[in-house]
Amino acid sequence: MSASASTNTIGYLDLPSGVSGDMLLGCLVDAGWPVDDLIATVRALHLPAENWSITAERVMRGPLAATLVHVTAPEESHHRHLSDIQSIIAASDLPATVQARAIDVFTRLAAAEAAVHGVDVKSIHFHEVGALDAIIDIVGVCAGLHALGVTQLYAGALPLGSGWVNSAHGKLPVPAPATLALLAAAGAPSRPAPGPGELVTPTGAALVCALAEFRQPAMSLRRIGYGAGQKQFDWPNVARLWLGEATTAAEQPGTSDMLPAMVELETNLDDMNPEHYGPLVEHLLAAGAADVWLTPVQMKKGRPGIVVSVLAAAEREAALARLLLEETTTLGVRVHVVHRHEAERSFATVETVYGPVRVKLKLIDGTVNGAKPEHDDCVRLGHAHQVSPRQVEMAAIAAAYATIIAPAG
Repeated sequence: MSASASTNTIGYLDLPSGVSGDMLLGCLVDAGWPVDDLIATVRALHLPAENWSITAERVMRGPLAATLVHVTAPEESHHRHLSDIQSIIAASDLPATVQARAIDVFTRLAAAEAAVHGVDVKSIHFHEVGALDAIIDIVGVCAGLHALGVTQLYAGALPLGSGWVNSAHGKLPVPAPATLALLAAAGAPSRPAPGPGELVTPTGAALVCALAEFRQPAMSLRRIGYGAGQKQFDWPNVARLWLGEATTAAEQPGTSDMLPAMVELETNLDDMNPEHYGPLVEHLLAAGAADVWLTPVQMKKGRPGIVVSVLAAAEREAALARLLLEETTTLGVRVHVVHRHEAERSFATVETVYGPVRVKLKLIDGTVNGAKPEHDDCVRLGHAHQVSPRQVEMAAIAAAYATIIAPAG
């Protein structure tokens, strides 16, 4: 079955048994991405070793049929640093958006490993996730999503598992420390696991955290891909990729009670101490708000006031409304159903004369349309080199244009 990419396709990852790189590859192949295209993707990396192989087969996981992808690569005696992997990906023949996504996944992995081990990112050398099979998993997933035309990816809560796992660092508790660091950095939701074991691997966590937004969208389903895990459990060890088009409740007959994609909560305040607004905004964002803003208004009797506006996924409505009622002087909160059109987002790291800077990429129909440097990186590097953050920002934009935007065009 060949893939028929659509420029407005969205995907949702339903992960009842966790996630790993090969499970995601299985989802993509099962959804229509040819295995030959996956093999061609790996060849485009010009890997130093040639005796790798990729096969796919239909297997049963409990009562469910799924695709199991086998990635076989030789064991290597040396370990790679982030810069080594970045060089491999940057020198490939893959589309710029695929390169940017894959590099972002590895950058997040490096940051998580550095945080866990208390060292600098540059000194991190990957063990399992720097091996050839992990590189194939990560680049393959990024390429498969691109090939299927997925412009926005979403994911559900992750079952984290329990117990112990053997690694290059010795025996580690489950979830592995790097996995937990990745999930914490992304604010990823979790849920009870169906049983013990390592259900979410560091590679799987990095892919989902880098590529997906954690919420379930309103969508019209077109096809579903089932990816099998390597192990047999007492439950179906599968991940599911739903593919379709984004919809709103108004577009779907008979679904007027369907949860909207987003809600906007508002409340007017004219009698609250201004010192409380800063912590309020922080608490709302920590509780799951997508955005919070304050608007000055004139209220009755000529009093100056503030409208607190909160944008959030519909499932966060009750918790955020309660927080507004508890932490402000308001007696009521208004709620509006809102729908929005979104550009696809991705992340990459560019090299500047001041050091590496993370940039957020804006994509339209899979093509990079703009880049926004991470402000914290610009401030940190500006301070270190005694230049203004704006100078670092301009250098990062120039680097993004030279290495990502212009080549993609």
